[in-house]
Amino acid sequence: MKYRIFGNTGIKVSILGFGAMRLPEEEINGKYYVKEKESIEMINTAFKLGVNYIDTAYPYCHNQSEFIVGKALKGWRDKVYLSTKMPTWMVEKSSDYRRFLEEQLKKLNVDYIDFYHFHALDDDRFKNKVLKYNLLNEAQKAKDEGLIKHISFSFHDTPDVMKKIIDTDIFESVLCQYNLLDRINEKSMAYAKKKGLGVTVMGPVGGGRITALGFLKDSIEERIRSLPELALIFVFSNKDVSVALSGMENINMVKENAKIASSEHKLTSKIIKLIEKFLSEDKVKRLIPCTNCRYCMPCTNNVAIPEIFKLINYYTLTGLRNIYDNQSELSYECTECGECEKKCPQQIKIIDKLKECHVALTGKS
Repeated sequence: MKYRIFGNTGIKVSILGFGAMRLPEEEINGKYYVKEKESIEMINTAFKLGVNYIDTAYPYCHNQSEFIVGKALKGWRDKVYLSTKMPTWMVEKSSDYRRFLEEQLKKLNVDYIDFYHFHALDDDRFKNKVLKYNLLNEAQKAKDEGLIKHISFSFHDTPDVMKKIIDTDIFESVLCQYNLLDRINEKSMAYAKKKGLGVTVMGPVGGGRITALGFLKDSIEERIRSLPELALIFVFSNKDVSVALSGMENINMVKENAKIASSEHKLTSKIIKLIEKFLSEDKVKRLIPCTNCRYCMPCTNNVAIPEIFKLINYYTLTGLRNIYDNQSELSYECTECGECEKKCPQQIKIIDKLKECHVALTGKS
């Protein structure tokens, strides 16, 4: 496993982090439950293979991820760094910061959290939640008491907003979107590193979008065996990245990603040129930036939003229509309530995109 220094913290983190957002679940009588034994085995396997950074959050896996991570940490707490996130959007008063923190410490069954993030900051939440309720002061108090070790934020907005938040000079790390298809944060990531922040990235394989780029893989050297491998190597090759979080869903993925993170991460000039040429194509620019995070779900009218966007992206790239099944065809039954758009961290205009998808995939208006 390769390791990098995490900003000015002096900590050495594995370049591969375990993102505990996509733990295996099963549905029973309309409710979702994390497969506890399988999930703990996956996490412990990652630790044994050298992963020393694990990331979770208050709402992940139907509010169960933190419980599972806490159980998986038994016997490992002093060997790994724990990252979780306070649900910023749920804050209504200053004391909510401490209330959520104490709740999460109990769920995780730990005495402290290494990296405690303000979750999904954008300009509005930073102004109307963090600053309005003096949450930076609350964070500093918690740090002074040893309940958290480092003050962090995860981010979904424009690069100039990220820079503004970094310039408050209180944050020690940032978590943002970055992958082969989503490169808008490259300069602000470099700025964060220059300012001494650790840089963690989410979505290194684009929430599965990159797996649709089969023809890109066919153009690249044989030593890269798969598109997920290419995607990870692309992210690891950026020296501004401290750790890349992979939402690993099974133990084989854990082993494969750990193997990639233990190898050299250098892209040849040939591969870089192929990637740049590919990214300049109009069809790539037209892809919907859905990462399959499923924050938009459940839909009150059972519209399968992430599945539909996956289908349209495949169609955009290949010109082929996969089976547009009955579940996905519910897109035309969208009531335009707008709840999904409020929740989407990528700020996708979901209502308009669903209309476009339905027309493109069915030929019906």
